[in-house]
Amino acid sequence: MTDTADQAKVFAMVLAGGEGKRLAPLTLDRAKPAVPFGGNYRLIDFALSNLVNAGYRRIVVLTQYKSHSLDRHVSATWRLSPLLGNYVATVPAQMRRGPHWFQGSADAIYQNLNLLRDERPDHVIVFGADHIYRMDPAQMVARHIELGAAVTVAAIRVPREQASEFGVIETGADGHTITAFREKPEQVVGLSDAPDEVYASMGNYVFSAPMLVDIVTQDAASRDSVHDIGGSIIPRLVESGSAHVYDFAANHVPGATERDRGYWRDVGTLDAFYDAHMDLISVSPMFNLYNMEWPILTLPEPLPPAKFVFDEDGRMGHALDSIVGQGAIISGATVRRSVVSPRVHLHSHALVEGSVLFPGVDVGGQAVVRRAIVDKDVVIERGAEIGVDPARDRERFTVSEGGIVVVPKGATVKAEES
Repeated sequence: MTDTADQAKVFAMVLAGGEGKRLAPLTLDRAKPAVPFGGNYRLIDFALSNLVNAGYRRIVVLTQYKSHSLDRHVSATWRLSPLLGNYVATVPAQMRRGPHWFQGSADAIYQNLNLLRDERPDHVIVFGADHIYRMDPAQMVARHIELGAAVTVAAIRVPREQASEFGVIETGADGHTITAFREKPEQVVGLSDAPDEVYASMGNYVFSAPMLVDIVTQDAASRDSVHDIGGSIIPRLVESGSAHVYDFAANHVPGATERDRGYWRDVGTLDAFYDAHMDLISVSPMFNLYNMEWPILTLPEPLPPAKFVFDEDGRMGHALDSIVGQGAIISGATVRRSVVSPRVHLHSHALVEGSVLFPGVDVGGQAVVRRAIVDKDVVIERGAEIGVDPARDRERFTVSEGGIVVVPKGATVKAEES
């Protein structure tokens, strides 16, 4: 085995301090990485599952905004064996540079350099906490070591016309040395082997540990820096010629299908979050939750199986092209093209279409829910309607650019308001 397999020398830091303003109201009282996804999961479960599945089990999660639910989820779910030196630990902003929180992702690492001094790794994985994907990071670490890189940046191939939506990486003649790293450029140069595509940064990095310590320390002393990995750190390493790209298309995850191979989604907006859920429910899903060779891990609640009741004309509990979580009761209601999370209760003659229902939602009889995201513990009263009258929805709720209605956590939707 190479140095890649020596887990004691690879340390992982997951950046989970994002405020997630564009996901409001889902982030009104929780950090973005703690937002529920796919019925059973939280967004952070995807990054942590990738690390743990690859054998990297010394992980810190750097938290900041509204972190209580995230801290609780990580502490309850991600209990690894301390007997074997494994752990996933949340680390809040410690104000080591004065009375202020993290000033950016680079500052978050700088404020936690004590962790690197304690662990003394050779290589540091720095991953974001809020993307939907499967990846074997050990393959990226192996490539990083092979190239002798100071930093390796994971990237996906996207069409050139989408370049203005991403941080774009340009490479030299060898195809992997980064020559430019630009945020949301209007003009770009296509890849040498695919002129209609560019490399877009995934926000996942592998650093040489000594280089990471040096560069964030230098960055902390710069008054002109924005103290961000993508905006400050990577450009400085690009200038030195020691930054390299890792093509996500080269990553091979056990059990991946041709349809979901290379899948990666940034769910930073309500429409992207909704679309990623719709990716789950087809017969051959764009993202396959059922890959047990590389499972997405979480701690399931002790719930009974889902239940479908009433087999009567006009009152049949059924769900089509949908995901239904444990403890859900479909009681004489109809569900189509939706994600129904655990503990959801749908009453007789209710109709749910093209929607995402978070845990604990209660939909009353004869209610209608269309093209909506309904946060936890919402009560939709009998006969109420969501996603039927767009003008009325905008008076009561947040509505995304794509027309998705978002009902905030714990709300009660009354029929007379519909």
